[in-house]
Amino acid sequence: MTGLAGKTAVITGAGRGLGAALAISLAEAGCKVILCGRNPAQLADTASTIQNLGHDNPLCVATDLADVHSVQAAVDTIIKSHTHIDLLINNGTMWLQASDEPYTPAQVLGVINSAVTGTFLLTQGLLPLLRLSSGADILTIGSISGLPNARMQSVSVPFYAAKHAQAGLADGFKQMLAGTPIRSISVHPPYLDDVTPQQPEWDAVQDRKKGERATSKDVVDAVLFALTRPRHITLSVILDADEGGVFG
Repeated sequence: MTGLAGKTAVITGAGRGLGAALAISLAEAGCKVILCGRNPAQLADTASTIQNLGHDNPLCVATDLADVHSVQAAVDTIIKSHTHIDLLINNGTMWLQASDEPYTPAQVLGVINSAVTGTFLLTQGLLPLLRLSSGADILTIGSISGLPNARMQSVSVPFYAAKHAQAGLADGFKQMLAGTPIRSISVHPPYLDDVTPQQPEWDAVQDRKKGERATSKDVVDAVLFALTRPRHITLSVILDADEGGVFG
């Protein structure tokens, strides 16, 4: 992944799960990473892992995408400390599963605002730094739940709607940035088994058989593939799987 070496990357939701795996993998690919997420302790854990692998200690920026003031503070912090950004990974979104009980207003606002409002405002705020890159990418981690005619399966209506809106953001950015050096890429994962680069399961993913669930490593591999395509190619990637895929 030499095409990523030396690039500056912002990753949201980087404190755990897929976001942490993306941050670690991008650092391993040679990126200088900026970690954004709601939980400072989790961000510090991801940063420590990256540093222990021999990479520079990442900047950690506490960012609650559901809070517009927190988003603006994160934008201000990154703008003050960096001259440009090459890559923005919009990964952070609150999860809300299906339930027979009514959702609270805070739950609904949290999932909608983190996926849509906060993601848009963060992207808009960092766009001036992205424009200063020789070739920047905005990559949105969507979901098969956000695809046309997707089955809801175990997700809530607010999450389902938020992911459809997030897919619209990625497409909207693509149209808005047509004719510029900035690409808008989207990756839509299915339901995942969460594995981390430090687990033996990470390297064993390639041995999984058809019918087994996808993993966070599969998403990381898709992201790295999409980012390293020639600049005239922009991808929208759907990861399908028998277990939890588009037709699962």
